[in-house]
Amino acid sequence: MSESTRGFWAGLFLFLSTIASAMDDTVRQKTIEVLVNRCGESQRERIVRGVTQAAALWREADGDAQAFHRFCLEHFIADPAELSQALQRLEDNLETIGGHTVEVARDLARPLQLEIGPILAMDYLFAEYDPSAHVSEDLFKTKIAFVALLNFPNTTLTERLQQGPHWSRLQWAAARLVQRFNERVPAPVHQALTRAYVQADDYISHYNLYMHQLVDGKGRRLFPQDLKLISHWGLRDELKAQYAAAEGLARQRLIQSVMERIIAQQIPQEVIDQDQATWNPLQNRLVPERPFEPEPDARYQRLLDVFHAEQGADPYYPQLPSKISRRFERDREIPEAQFKRLLVSVLTDPVGRDVSRLIAKRLGRKLEPFDIWYNGFRPVSGYDETELDRRVMARYPHTAAFQADLPRILMQLGFAAETAEFLSGKITVDPSRGAGHAMGAGRRDDNAHLRTRIPSDGMRYKGYNIAIHELGHCVEQVFSLNRIDHTLLAGVPNTAFTEAFAFVFQSRDLELLGLDQRDALAEPYRALDTFWSTCEIAAVGLVDMEIWHWMYDHPQATAAEVKAAMLRISREIWNTYIAPLINVTDSPLLAIYSHLIDAGLYLPDYSLGHIIMFQIEQYLHDRNLGQEMERMCKLGALTPDVWMQSAVGGPLSAEPLLQATRAAIRTLNSSQSGTKP
Repeated sequence: MSESTRGFWAGLFLFLSTIASAMDDTVRQKTIEVLVNRCGESQRERIVRGVTQAAALWREADGDAQAFHRFCLEHFIADPAELSQALQRLEDNLETIGGHTVEVARDLARPLQLEIGPILAMDYLFAEYDPSAHVSEDLFKTKIAFVALLNFPNTTLTERLQQGPHWSRLQWAAARLVQRFNERVPAPVHQALTRAYVQADDYISHYNLYMHQLVDGKGRRLFPQDLKLISHWGLRDELKAQYAAAEGLARQRLIQSVMERIIAQQIPQEVIDQDQATWNPLQNRLVPERPFEPEPDARYQRLLDVFHAEQGADPYYPQLPSKISRRFERDREIPEAQFKRLLVSVLTDPVGRDVSRLIAKRLGRKLEPFDIWYNGFRPVSGYDETELDRRVMARYPHTAAFQADLPRILMQLGFAAETAEFLSGKITVDPSRGAGHAMGAGRRDDNAHLRTRIPSDGMRYKGYNIAIHELGHCVEQVFSLNRIDHTLLAGVPNTAFTEAFAFVFQSRDLELLGLDQRDALAEPYRALDTFWSTCEIAAVGLVDMEIWHWMYDHPQATAAEVKAAMLRISREIWNTYIAPLINVTDSPLLAIYSHLIDAGLYLPDYSLGHIIMFQIEQYLHDRNLGQEMERMCKLGALTPDVWMQSAVGGPLSAEPLLQATRAAIRTLNSSQSGTKP
């Protein structure tokens, strides 16, 4: 479906909705004039806007024209003091409603998400139940939503971008309040969305590979017994770890082959989350050799199910008639074209070739496709992962040990003892079935939840690294809910900002183990590592954007057709942006990311998160992380540039990262430090 076609249907839906309203222009105009006569001409602008906003979403089921008229006369608030009280009451009550639905949904999904025992068939039904599905419509039926629409402005993105820098905190809170009610999505549509995302998440959470069951072309088992890795995170992180290993190159090539088989859905079904079959992914055959059934495009069916669920919601967003527009204009508040230009500016900067030449020099070989995950600029590359695993396992044998260590971790990061205790008391650590994630609370009396994977014999370094990342999310979530002036502003501008804080924490994981060794080249290395990571994930983000455009243009596509499109798009993005750096063409590796399947256009946030993280890190260079992070998080959910100006004193930009990368190349070239890690 083309953009113009979507616009036509959205316009038709809006037109039909207006017809279905219980009042006409005469009723609306009469209501406006009565209110102006009662409240005064100074209130006209507010009255016109409020009555128009409420009328646009009033349906016949809400009452006839006279009911609408009476409602507006009864509930329009002219007195500023009463209006302020109304905003506070709405804020408090919505926190209660929203916070409890977050808790219910989290608890119902526990059996699928946590290692707490066997999964029962009914657990899927409970996880797919969305306790918030009816909340929005109930708020309209009770007229609570109309109180907000009648009394506070429903701002456009243009207004927020242009006027937002001059707004008070109360104006921002009011704007975020009404954004919650600028559409009416029926409960069955909400339920279908929840079902699709839960099923996709469950598919990914159980996509594990038993690495000892892999053999190379010579029949060698290159990985240790009982090494179980989730795709894609575990596979990618194991690949990164092999840069420091004596025979790491062979293992990296084997992992790349596994990834390619997953992407193409050529992987034998019987090796997914099972440890009985021996598999040679290089030649894609089982040992002993026998016929097998490949995975039947299940990966792309899950993506297609998510797309169709989002497509079902499209008609209820007349101004944002696609998941793409909602992600960029509502969730990120950055127009897609501007966002894409930012990513492309990093990917196409000439310094990228300088960095790739430096990596090849350090490795002593030509770059291969998996080198998009090169991590030799990070201090971890100098440590043996077996030793890292040993240290982490000894420190964190179980979930409770990580929970108990949170105060020390936070104090070492720079948080005051009192603040560290407060944060630790608001974060609950859970044993995750998947790679790990963070779940923020919806009300201040609840806790944020940090989910991390800890095997029965103790946490491994990869899990620890992810846990520190998720801790960054949780600290942001606690600060931006519990210590903010208005819970209507809880959170950060968009997902990329919480990812930025998570990256800030994650970059300090070795320091928290007492292993990080700072030297004169630490800053140049950090810039190079951030740049290379940003290039990799920026290209993945472009794949995510393109596959969603393709699905909207081909809404009747099958899973097999989505797979073919994903392979084509990932290769095209690779050839355009990565091949000039690595000098290898037609690799599909960018399509391995699990969030392409289960997260609905989430991946572009990661690259933006790296860019923001670098700006934050530069600002923190001679400042205390604990104090500054709390100050920044308390800014809340403003628009990105307004937040950045207040947080670090400058707009959101990739230029600081690019300048630092160019300077790092000059420094390393002059020091002649380009040796094999």
